[in-house]
Order: sequence, then structure tokens, then C-alpha cells
Amino acid sequence: MSVTVTKTSGGSAEITWQRRGDDPHGYLVRSVESEQLAYALESLGASEAGHTEPTATEEYALQAVKHTAELGRLLERRAAVQVVQLHDHYGLSWRKIAAAIYDDPEKQSSVRRMYDSGRRHIGV
Repeated sequence: MSVTVTKTSGGSAEITWQRRGDDPHGYLVRSVESEQLAYALESLGASEAGHTEPTATEEYALQAVKHTAELGRLLERRAAVQVVQLHDHYGLSWRKIAAAIYDDPEKQSSVRRMYDSGRRHIGV
């Protein structure tokens, strides 16, 4: 995949990809056009004070959580599919995958659950 994120200045970046090769299902396009990505990135940068002293309107806050949660669920599904690839294609052990994902090789049962979920998502 040739998705690139280029820092253009202190607080700016440019994201580029090839629509056909990098985004055959349209996930990237939809996340940008629906503002999911913008809301999720805003959430990453938000201070903890925003939870106790919110400045956004209620409607804005509802949209933000909706889009952030939707993108989060999509990323969880994509990570599960990646676990299937790591195990089935690369032959990696549950232990090695757990170390990569959780920084804890003992979390093998969590990786197996992700694997099962990933197989369901790809229809295997």
C-alpha cells in the first residue's frame, strides 16, 4: 500500500493514495468525505479538560463520538483481518502477534479472538 502522510508544516499534513490500488473498498474515501477521519483525529488531539469543560455544542459532540466510534469499529475489523494474514500467510505464532499488538506475548487468547473475528469478516 502506498498511502503516504506528509507533514507539510507545523500543524498540517497531506494524505495521498491511489484510489484503485490502495482503497479498493472505498474506506479511505468514505472516512475523509464523511469527516470520520477528521473527527477521529480531533479526538486524538483533544485535551482531557474537554471532558469536564466541553466547549462544543451537544450536536457537535454527538457527531464527533458517532464518527470516531464508527472509524474505531472499522479499524478493529481491519486489524482482525491483518491478524489472519499474519497467522495464515506469514505463519507467525500467536505469541509473536500478541507481542506486536499488545506488547505482551501472554495475550495469545486475545489474538485468537481477533483471528476468529477476522476470519468471519473475510467470510472464511
